Parts: sequence; structure tokens; C-alpha cells
Amino acid sequence: MTELVQKPTADGRQTPLEIEMKWYREVYRGDDMKQLTLRAVVMGGFLGCLMSLVNIYVGLKTGWGLGVAITACILSFSIWKVLRIFSEAWMRMCRGMNLPAWVARLGFATSDMTILENNCMQSTASSAGYSTGGTMVSAIAAWMLINERSMGTGLLMIWVFFLAVLGVTLAIPMKRQMINIEQLKFPSGIAAAETLKSLHGTGEGATRSAASLGIAAGLGGLIAVFRDIVGWIPALLPVFGKRAAACTVAFEPSALMIAAGAIMGLHTATSMLIGAVLCWGILVPIMHHHGIIATLEYREMVQWTLWGGVSCMVTSGLLNFGMQWRTALRAFSGLKTIFSKAVPASEEDPLARIEVPPSWFLAGATFGTIGVVTIAYIAFDMPIWMSLLAVVMSFFLALVACRATGETDTTPVGAMGKVTQLFYGAITPRSFAGPIRKNVNLMAACITAGVADSSADLLIDLKSGYLLGANARKQFIAQFSGIFFGTIFAVGAFQIIIPDASHLGTDKFPAPAAQTWRGVAELLSTGLHSIHPTAQWALLIGGLLGIALPLISRALPEKKRWMVPSPMGLGMAFTFHFFYAFNMFLGALIAVGLEKWKPKAAEDYTIPVASGFIAGESLVGVGIALVYALGWVG
Repeated sequence: MTELVQKPTADGRQTPLEIEMKWYREVYRGDDMKQLTLRAVVMGGFLGCLMSLVNIYVGLKTGWGLGVAITACILSFSIWKVLRIFSEAWMRMCRGMNLPAWVARLGFATSDMTILENNCMQSTASSAGYSTGGTMVSAIAAWMLINERSMGTGLLMIWVFFLAVLGVTLAIPMKRQMINIEQLKFPSGIAAAETLKSLHGTGEGATRSAASLGIAAGLGGLIAVFRDIVGWIPALLPVFGKRAAACTVAFEPSALMIAAGAIMGLHTATSMLIGAVLCWGILVPIMHHHGIIATLEYREMVQWTLWGGVSCMVTSGLLNFGMQWRTALRAFSGLKTIFSKAVPASEEDPLARIEVPPSWFLAGATFGTIGVVTIAYIAFDMPIWMSLLAVVMSFFLALVACRATGETDTTPVGAMGKVTQLFYGAITPRSFAGPIRKNVNLMAACITAGVADSSADLLIDLKSGYLLGANARKQFIAQFSGIFFGTIFAVGAFQIIIPDASHLGTDKFPAPAAQTWRGVAELLSTGLHSIHPTAQWALLIGGLLGIALPLISRALPEKKRWMVPSPMGLGMAFTFHFFYAFNMFLGALIAVGLEKWKPKAAEDYTIPVASGFIAGESLVGVGIALVYALGWVG
């Protein structure tokens, strides 16, 4: 292959081609190492199905989505190591019995996976576990709450599939510019790559990380069994009194939320606890005493509490989005570069054979757009021009979301959805009936937020592959393959666990993200007059707090910003139970204490152990819910 070297630019910087060729010569090893193999895709798909269940379970409980990149790395490595042990035992047995070679090869895991195969598995798992399930716990669940019925399984599968296709393909034109040329950090992608390097190292660290995750997963699963089936662990401990417990002020014996808090960090978890004390410990009892909240049932209480929390999250999200105007400006200013060639048209592009071709982007975007627009028109009464506009907005919002993730490791998906909801609240014709207005509002935001979130998450995996020297085209095929696994498995499981709207907004599945999306859609559809005057005051105060807190934080020196509560954490506490926030705070406190006491142990074990507890309790919890939903247990 001809190596092309352009002259440096006038200010001495490397040209895009020089940057890419340096990576190609020094890092790329996609031609010398296995990457896209059937076993990697199948294992990644299987793992992605499990991770999709985790994200659905955690999302329905907390409203938070957990990135699966690092967890997928550790799990994929651990599972394959276990399979290798069994395969080696099988092959030894076959040789001892003089069985044919083809029988011995049935052991499947006949050799260790390469680091690029593990990265391929991680990419498939991330696509299956993240790009297909995010909208179900937010926009889809909100649609069910508004319409008081479930969405057909076939319809939901097709809708989720086409959204995932758009999310995967819209990341194509951004990858080369943001990762290859601009070298944006994508910190989670770097962490995943370093995790894989560590796991494939020769030291004992890899074995310890994998073992700690496996042990934690087993313990998390046992907690779910002893609590939800055997009954040895109570579902709730009313440590603050029975009346407080009625307002959800209690302790839940669950490792899941404690582990989530350990990953989340002390600042956000503390903000949640402050919000939970204010909401469930003070405001709810007062509102109930005055008869504004009729009964101390979660469904009844959250009808009042969500307004202050939603307004706080919406205004802070939009303000932070606005304060990232430089990021947005850089994203839009690079639009021309994204679609331009790295080399002159008269020259050969030396990376063309390993990068995803633009034709794949055009084909995927066209296919996904046709599918989304058609379903939106038939199923949700959404005019074609409005759904087409949502797809166009998806690209620009994905552009901003991907850059924000690359620079800050935070995807402003909540703000993306709210921007769309507010915009469609303004442009939707008043002649539309109330339910149609709400559905159009939700589904437009579902398109933009879902696509933007998927694109940003998949670029994290592409960053990992870039650092490991992977073939980007093969990695994209792995990501695209994950869509099929995730769509079938995640949607099927969601439909069984949540067969109708009555299962949402309950103690088991409070669905805080769905409550937020529904609240905004209803407010934009019916206006302020439809909610109680005290809730209107909560709406105003929450909105002002959402504006004031980020501004105060921004005005303070960086070392003192920890004193200002996170408005997202504060607002989220108003949409789910007190004991969730309390458990998350405990987890964050434990993680900080371990970090101070044993820094090296905290660095090695916090993420694997927390991920193990979340995966174990979630998967067993989902399994128990499925068993009861299918009627296998009375």
C-alpha cells in the first residue's frame, strides 16, 4: 500500500493524513490478529442480552442507564476464561477416551480470545445492551403511562430496531473526525481499553478483577433470591418508623443501589439524599397532612412530587446544554470536515479499507429513516414531516452528544430529549387531540434522544478499538450485529416484565425516567392549570433551583464546587423512593472510605465488585420477575 505524507500545515501541526498514518504504522494490528469472529459476536450478543436486562431493570428502578463498556470487558473475559477451563477438561477427556478430533472441538472455547476479539465482543455487547433498551425505560414507558396500555411486541421490536439502526449508522461519519483526527478523549473508552490490556496481561491483576466480579455477582444474585423468593431477607426495613416507611423513608436490603452509588460518586449521591430528605421526609408528610396527597401510596405521592423534580432537572439540563455552546459550536463547525476526505480526491485513501465507508452510512441512515417515519405515521399518528424533522434533529443533536461525551464523558441525553419535547410542544398544531399531542411529543423526543445516546455510547467502543489497533469496519459490523440480539431479547423481556401500565410507577418499578418524560409531555399538552396550585409552586421553585445551582457552582472555585448540590441528583430524588437515594449514598460513602483507606484496592476492585453486584442482583431479579410474570410460580 502506498504511504502518503502531506506537508505539515503552516503552523507546524500534523495534517489529518499524517495523524492517521502514524496510528496505522504504530498502533494498527487488525491484519495480524483475529478480531471479527463468530465466537466473539455470539458471545458478545449473549452478553449484550444479559446487559440489556440489567439496564432495563436498573432503569425501571432508578431512571439511570449504566454504561456497559467496562463491565462488558470484564464479563466477556471472565466468561470466556470459565468456558476455556471446561473446554480444556472436555478435550482432555476426549483424548483419554480416544474420541475423534471433531468431538473434542465441540468444547467451543478451544483457544484464548485475542484482545481484539474481546473488543469485538465488547462492541457487540454494548450495542445489544445499550442501544436497544434506553428508550424503553423512558419514552416507551411514559407512552404506556399516558395511554394506559402496552405497546404491541411486534411494533415495539420494529420501532426499537430502526432507532438502533439510526443510532449505529449516525456514528459513522463522526468516528474518523472525532477519534482519529481530533483525538477526543472519550474517557470511558480509554478506561475500557486499559481494562482489556490489564486483563490480557500476564500478572495476577486480571484474574483478581475477574474473580472479584464473579464473586460479587454471585452474592448479588443470592441477595435477590433470599429476598424475593425465600423470604429470609425482608423487602424493606422500617428503621425510621412505620409512618416514615409509608413515605418510603426506610432501608431496602439491596446491594444493587449501594453498588450503583459506589460507581456514581459521592457528590451526586449526596445530592440525591438531600433531595430525598426534603421530598419524602418533609414535603410529602406535610402535603398528606393537608389532604393534597390523598394516600401514602407511591403512585399517588409521585403525582405531586414529580413536578418539582422534573422542573429542576429540565432547567438545569437545558442550562448546562446552553453553557456547552462552545462544544456545540465545535461540533457544527466540524460538520464540513466530517464529510470531507482526509486526502485529495486524486489520491488513494490508505485507511479506506479499514474505515467504515460513507456508503454504509447513507444506506443505514436511509433504511432507518424510512422505518422510523413509517412506524411513527402508522402507530403514533405522527405527520411525516414531523418525524422527518425529528430524524434531521437527531443527526445534529447526536453530533453535539458525541462531542460532549468525547470531551466530558457525559452524554446530555436528558437535555436532548427535553429540547425536542419543548420544540415539538411549540410546533405541534393545536388542532391535534390531547392524546395525539402527547404521543407526538414523546415519540419525537424518543427518536432524537435514543439516536443521540446510542451514537455517543458506540463511539466509546470505537475509541477503545482505536487505542487497541482494531479494524473499524469489522468493529462496526460487530456493533450492527448486536442490534439484532438486543432488539429481540430486550423487548421480549420488557414486555413480559411490564405487560401493562399498571406495573409502572409501583414500589417495585417506580420508573422515574418515564415519570419525567410523561410529566413534561402532559404539561406541554394541558398547561399549568391542570396541576394543583402547590405543585405549580413546586414546579416554579424546582425550575429556579435548576438554574441557580449550576450558576452558583460555575461561579465558585473548582475546589469548592462540591458544596453545591447536583440539580440532576436533587431532582431525581423527587421521582423515586427515599430508600433508593439512601442506599446510593451508603454505596458512595463506602467507595470514598475505601479510596481513602486503601487507594490501590479501591482502584482495583471498586468498579469490578460494584459491577458484579449490579449484574448479579439485576439478572436474578429479572429472572424472578419473568418467572412470576409467566405464571411458572403461583
